[in-house]
Amino acid sequence: MRFNRFSTYEVEKRVEVRYDWNMAQYRKEPLVTDQYYHVYSRSIAKFVIFNEDGEYDRFYQLLSAYRHVEFDYRYSQFLKNSKARQVEILNNIASRDNCLVGIVAYCLMPTHIHLLLKQTKDKGVAKFIARVLNGYTRYFNTKHQRIGPLWSGRFKSVRVDADEQLLHVTRYIHLNPTSANLVDTPQDWPYSSYKEYLGRAEMPQICRFKDVIDIGAKEYRSLVNDHQGYQRDLALVKRLIIEDYSG
Repeated sequence: MRFNRFSTYEVEKRVEVRYDWNMAQYRKEPLVTDQYYHVYSRSIAKFVIFNEDGEYDRFYQLLSAYRHVEFDYRYSQFLKNSKARQVEILNNIASRDNCLVGIVAYCLMPTHIHLLLKQTKDKGVAKFIARVLNGYTRYFNTKHQRIGPLWSGRFKSVRVDADEQLLHVTRYIHLNPTSANLVDTPQDWPYSSYKEYLGRAEMPQICRFKDVIDIGAKEYRSLVNDHQGYQRDLALVKRLIIEDYSG
């Protein structure tokens, strides 16, 4: 699948209209299998839900494990197995390649998450997100001796209809840390899939994008970096005009 080379203005105009989260806050239609969705969830009252590397790593592990239909463990119980047994379980499940969703891109931010997902099973996105968010809430609340919800209501999702939009949605996701002025460049943020796209991932790769986005690592890096200033300016404008905007 190849993306078409529209002008930056044409594509960004389409994406920005499509990704007005105030407009897309509530879903009325079911999510469709074999379609792509930009999924977003934020913490309740903008509470910081990732405080250290270990918390980001735990969420990444949940993304990796719970995408598989046959991973039916509570993650805390799964970790009680020996390391060798954990590897054996995960390798056996992964070899069957039976997934609720395909993860195309992700970015974990201190107060929210962005995911680009392909639903590969009926109700796969909803099941996957419920597993991950509930699993992380149990972990976080236990660790911090806390009770109560961690996430602000139901997750939000927007369908990505056009092939060429997929590329630009991944760029939007990977530029979130720079838009929020957390880092100077997207490669400085370790909690996203950006380095997977560059072929420099330090963690096992969990994203499937090469059959969706036909672009080399060097070209993708240029595409993202060249747009960095524009997206930062856009984020600033949104914070001024959209109530409760968080990226």
